[in-house]
Amino acid sequence: MKKAILIIVLGLTAFIGYKWYDSNKSKEESSQKQQPLVVMKHSSAFNEAVSNAMEAYFDMNAAFVEADTFKVKENCQKFIKLLDSIPLTELKEDTTSIFAIAEATFSNIKVNAQSLMQQTDILEMRKDLGMVSENLYPFFKTIHYSGEKMYWQNCPMAFEDAGANWLSKTREIVNPYLGKHHPQYRGSMLHCGEVKDSIRAQ
Repeated sequence: MKKAILIIVLGLTAFIGYKWYDSNKSKEESSQKQQPLVVMKHSSAFNEAVSNAMEAYFDMNAAFVEADTFKVKENCQKFIKLLDSIPLTELKEDTTSIFAIAEATFSNIKVNAQSLMQQTDILEMRKDLGMVSENLYPFFKTIHYSGEKMYWQNCPMAFEDAGANWLSKTREIVNPYLGKHHPQYRGSMLHCGEVKDSIRAQ
């Protein structure tokens, strides 16, 4: 009788153990299926290269504020050179689509920066700055940026009220399109604009 009870107890224990294992396994598999795609973090070399290129971009904006075309081109040239040092192929470690989108916008950034270098009129240079900026914004949104916070800013009065955007490392509006020496507004529109969005580390 005792032997029979022992066999029943062992059988029940084994059955409960199996059910517990099977239930947990199902939950684990379900959890794995529902988890979103994890985007890999970039290497320190990638982040540093991006940061260095953006410092040249910010310096270029500052030169536009002063209407100093020599400094604009000097920093634009530096910007182009530093863009080339970004190990863009690292993005392939995320997904193929992230790399493809980033590569396309990256190419447009360089094309417009190179166009700026060919201009002699500051208005045309500013238009190229606008195009560089318009491609930088989706580039950072695509690559899952992991550097210092930046601000996407807009001036509605640039280019005869057509409007234009740029990136800044501060919330303060310091307008590179109207600047300190605009022929019509002088420095009165230096702080014209607003913050439209921010780009934060992910």
